Amino acid sequence: MFFLDQINWTSLDSWIVLTGALIAMACALPGIFLILNRNSMIGDGISHAILPGIALAFLLTGSRDWFVILLGAATAGIITIALTRLIQNFGQVESGAALGVVFCSLFALGLILIRVASDHVDLNPDCVLHGSIETAVVDFRKVPLVTTQSAIMLLVNLALTLLFYKELRISAFDPSLAATLGFHPELMRYCLTTLTSITAVMAFEAVGSILVIAMLIVPGATALLLTHKLHWALLLTLLFAALSGILGHVLAIWGLPQFFNQLISSIEFSSASTSGMIATTAGILFMIALGIVKIRQCLNL
Repeated sequence: MFFLDQINWTSLDSWIVLTGALIAMACALPGIFLILNRNSMIGDGISHAILPGIALAFLLTGSRDWFVILLGAATAGIITIALTRLIQNFGQVESGAALGVVFCSLFALGLILIRVASDHVDLNPDCVLHGSIETAVVDFRKVPLVTTQSAIMLLVNLALTLLFYKELRISAFDPSLAATLGFHPELMRYCLTTLTSITAVMAFEAVGSILVIAMLIVPGATALLLTHKLHWALLLTLLFAALSGILGHVLAIWGLPQFFNQLISSIEFSSASTSGMIATTAGILFMIALGIVKIRQCLNL
């Protein structure tokens, strides 16, 4: 194809696009329920606060085994929520302030531990913070391991969403009714937190702990701008997440360098970070959706 030839598209680019789309969709599924539960900042807090869990798992075991990492991250995620509730209830502070205290403290502790761990284990702190999807897909296997893991995470999140659709929907929209029906909304919240922690860890290698929040929250927020029906919102969330992954890489290797080369001809710009452009693309799609909503409101459509 002419377009692909023009940007020198390789099989590595195809794996990056596929992996980015799978990760974005896997993150977006628990993310939309965080938004519906009015716990969007929980996603931000978890993505930062699970760092000490990962670092401690490395330091205690000296292993990069995925099960050890997931266990450390999930434990840190649950501790984050428990500490937030504890400070909120006993300190009589509002939830945002309690979360800010907990996740900033744990994130700072995580940064210290990550630096310590990097001296003993083959661990790149910059990769943990910002991700590197371009190098993550470089693998001797027929299908890169990160792509397989992302696909499995998406299937698990999709299966759990479909299996507990009724419970998640009632817990999000009417916690009192959920408690009356015996759904235990607090337990659902902890399960959602654990699933978010595990998903965030799976996305770390590709998009890092800082940018993963964009994957968790922005596609769901974009979908909820356009519809209030949950089943349509879920479908739109997956669509916007996949578009972010696909367009993000294309813009990183072609669109952004072309734009800056046209703007500043004296400097030759090369490709940009795909992880950063995936997050930026998600933000652009949100702004487009917001514009559509505002136009519809102005025209009374």
